[in-house]
Amino acid sequence: MARAAKYVRLGRCLLIAAAAAGLGGCAVGPAFHRPTVPAGEHYRPRGEQVRGEHAAVGAYREHAALGAGASGPWWQLFRSPQLDALVRTALADNHDVAAAQAALQQSREGVTVGAAGRAAHIRFNAGAGRQKYGAEFLGPDAFAPFSYIAGGVSVAYQLDYLGEVRRSVEEARAAEQYQRSELAATRLMLSGQVVAEALDIATAHAEIRAVRNLLREDRVNLKLVRASVAAGSVPRLDVLTAQTQLASDATLLPPLYQRLSVARHALAVLLGRTPAAWRRPDLELSEIRLPSQVPVALPSRLLKRRPDILAAEAQLRAATAAVGIATAKLYPQITLSATLSEEALRPQHLFDASSLAWSLISGLTAPLYEGGKLHAERRAALDALHERAELYQQVVISAFGQVADALDALRHDAQLRAAEHRALALSRRRVHLERASYQAGNSGLLPVLDAQRQRERAQLGLLAAEHRQYLDTITLMLAAGGRVTAAGSDAAVTVRRGSDRRTSPGS
Repeated sequence: MARAAKYVRLGRCLLIAAAAAGLGGCAVGPAFHRPTVPAGEHYRPRGEQVRGEHAAVGAYREHAALGAGASGPWWQLFRSPQLDALVRTALADNHDVAAAQAALQQSREGVTVGAAGRAAHIRFNAGAGRQKYGAEFLGPDAFAPFSYIAGGVSVAYQLDYLGEVRRSVEEARAAEQYQRSELAATRLMLSGQVVAEALDIATAHAEIRAVRNLLREDRVNLKLVRASVAAGSVPRLDVLTAQTQLASDATLLPPLYQRLSVARHALAVLLGRTPAAWRRPDLELSEIRLPSQVPVALPSRLLKRRPDILAAEAQLRAATAAVGIATAKLYPQITLSATLSEEALRPQHLFDASSLAWSLISGLTAPLYEGGKLHAERRAALDALHERAELYQQVVISAFGQVADALDALRHDAQLRAAEHRALALSRRRVHLERASYQAGNSGLLPVLDAQRQRERAQLGLLAAEHRQYLDTITLMLAAGGRVTAAGSDAAVTVRRGSDRRTSPGS
């Protein structure tokens, strides 16, 4: 009897302590803290920045943004109303974006479901039936079969003195933040793809015009050669050589038309339409301007801007909450319940005083032995937390690397574009001189065709360099989080074009 009384007193103390803990609002498990990451003020070593800033043809220089641009979507830096309309249409009609929005809404409902665990659950119960008890229940006594009718309410509440429910809500909110970041990442990548495909279409048009101009000059050469053959100043073999060059250059057009078709189809899909259902005029390179400056978030701000970093942070937060949930399962669970009902054998007696039934129940369930399952689940949750912490670090470092790559790419793009400009200017001059020499009878046709091929390569090379510079500018904007902020808050990249004068194909 003394031992039983001791257990009773111990149980009372446990209930009092549990109630006090519940009122105190404690929660087991670690609290979330964002890991320390290397977030300085630069993306590359200081020496590389100095060399880049003082290069003869620099593509950028990092400095405090004074007038770096107004706030707004990043693609508006290209100053193309048609491009802006395309991106906005894609964001409104793309099915991947719609699916991401539905996933976010689903995660929000998950938060509501988790938060419901904080409140008492009230249910209405009603029933009617006919029943007979057998010997297993009554023994030698026997009751005749009877009918009954009952109705009432029940209340159940789990005392969250260890914070398990709060941790579940924290985990659900982290899942919501993850889906919000996934939606932002989907929208960001979609905008980049739309701009890239539009630029690919514009570049393909420019290259097609360049090849058409080349074919036009091939026909001029052929006409010139035939006139020279008729005058007896050159051999007939030159006619075949000129025809061969014309046929060879004509093979350049079909691949360009195929590239144009693929880009158009890809853009239609991004806009949420089939290729046959989309009809919009194509963009021209003259309608898309390379921004003079690209606002780039400093490393310390990139952590709060890039969707993939925010998604990794949300997963880390969820893993932290999961450790708390697994820890709470190691301790006793306390539930409180109450019922109030009316029970009668006949409906007319349902609300008599004798039909009232009620109960108040408190329960405590404590794990004693489960083969090490609960401890293993907690260790697994801790391992998952460490995994998410390491993955978060890797995502951050990879983001810094992507920005550094894009910065260097812009510098090299400007150098290549300047070199292509010089090569094109020299090749045009050589074509002019070689053609004049051929007309004067001082040289053969082969030097003219060779000079023309060099000019063709320089013209297409310049278009490719311009296209690459546009794409790398897009890459830098996306790597920096895709947000254009007000002046003075971020760093800026000054984009060097290599030549401020856009050269039209064939000029």
